[in-house]
Amino acid sequence: MTRPFPKHPQLTGNYAPMLMEGEARDLIVRGELPDGLNGTLFRIGPNPQYPPRDRNHHWFAGDGMVHGFRFREGRASYLNRWVRTPKFLAERAAGEALFGTFGNPRTTDPSVVGQDSGLANTNIVHHAGKLLALEEAHPPFEMAYDDLSSLGYHTFADRLTGGKMTAHPKIDPETGEMLFFGYSTGGYFTDQMTFHVVNAEGEITRAESFKTPYSAMVHDFIVTRSHVVFPVLPLTGSLERAMQGQSPFAWEPDKPGWLGVLRRDAGIGTLKWIEVPACYVFHVLNAFDDGEDIVVDVMKYDAAPLFPHADGTPGDPLAATSTLWRWTLNGPAGSFSGRQLDDRPGEFPRVDDRRAGLPHRHGWIATVDQRRPGDRGVWTEYVHLDLQEKRRTIWTDGADTQLSEPVFVPASPDAPADDGWILGTAYRAAENRSDVLVFAATDLSLGPIATIELPHRVPHGFHGNWVDAAA
Repeated sequence: MTRPFPKHPQLTGNYAPMLMEGEARDLIVRGELPDGLNGTLFRIGPNPQYPPRDRNHHWFAGDGMVHGFRFREGRASYLNRWVRTPKFLAERAAGEALFGTFGNPRTTDPSVVGQDSGLANTNIVHHAGKLLALEEAHPPFEMAYDDLSSLGYHTFADRLTGGKMTAHPKIDPETGEMLFFGYSTGGYFTDQMTFHVVNAEGEITRAESFKTPYSAMVHDFIVTRSHVVFPVLPLTGSLERAMQGQSPFAWEPDKPGWLGVLRRDAGIGTLKWIEVPACYVFHVLNAFDDGEDIVVDVMKYDAAPLFPHADGTPGDPLAATSTLWRWTLNGPAGSFSGRQLDDRPGEFPRVDDRRAGLPHRHGWIATVDQRRPGDRGVWTEYVHLDLQEKRRTIWTDGADTQLSEPVFVPASPDAPADDGWILGTAYRAAENRSDVLVFAATDLSLGPIATIELPHRVPHGFHGNWVDAAA
């Protein structure tokens, strides 16, 4: 008999897992779905099927669950499926959790020590006809587009080196290439990284490895038309800490940050490291080349959230709040500068992906007016930033409506830049269920132009992407 989930902040409320899979074929729509909105919004997040073994459970460590919201000719439907990784199948057969948090061998059942602990829970992307569930410590996991059945790990015809792929690959809108990296590819918490390029047909055309200044959690990276930048920031990894029962990842602000700058047309031997003040970045809004400079818009934290210091003491929640900053790097000179673009606490920044790596004017972020003790990191606002006009537009439906990452959907594949809609899920805490909201992208002040009502909640997750029906 399965025991109850513990009363843990990341296992209760809308962080609690949904313990069912299902579908709803024709959902109630309030307002009117745009005619051009034909495709699927896929979202993914951690959703443990069994109570965790570790007393110090971490939100990042739940099994991946994919939610698919399909739009066709003014109608909407829904389905969800767990990603059936080897870990998921082993635990389903055992009827209990077997693996420690982040695969920690100290808290893993002896029967599965050394076996695959992949979660596939962080992002879901579509490239070269494949729908890939991603989690940065393992290879991508392929899902079927139509019914979200699990198809297994995708290793690019066994050409994936290091066995890992970031949850934040970048797809070049001009070439169709997908660029990605992997960290700790030499084993648990090592200073080895890999860099790969996949062409528009899904074939790896470049695979290289290199050393970093130290082992760190590298969640996202920076790509422009001409450059790649790898941010190694002091959220460090340590096998020694893990084996002592401490957090394997911890904040070490005494270490500087490093940005590894590489020209896309040059070999990995030309990689140059630029030292930056200690800070952390989970997510990049976008980046572009400006002459010799690389301009990067990031959500910058003064201290990494969700993890303790290396000595086990908790971090400062006020320092562990991100706002939008613009970094300017000059690779040849090795220089770095930064300035704040917006002061609102936020996360999950998005642009029109057709501008990825190119100059951008607009961005969308999930925000909150201010962080409050005990608010558990939820977001209650969507913000649209017009960076050219220096204008900010905010939409909120109050503190009881908690919002997911905003996803931009173009009005058509050839529509002008930033002409489209913003889609996101909204958890209605008072009703304990969720909606999908559709906004005009550059006029959030109108409020949702359509609301799709779900009869259940969608747990807080990480990322999602739109896949057009014609893709």
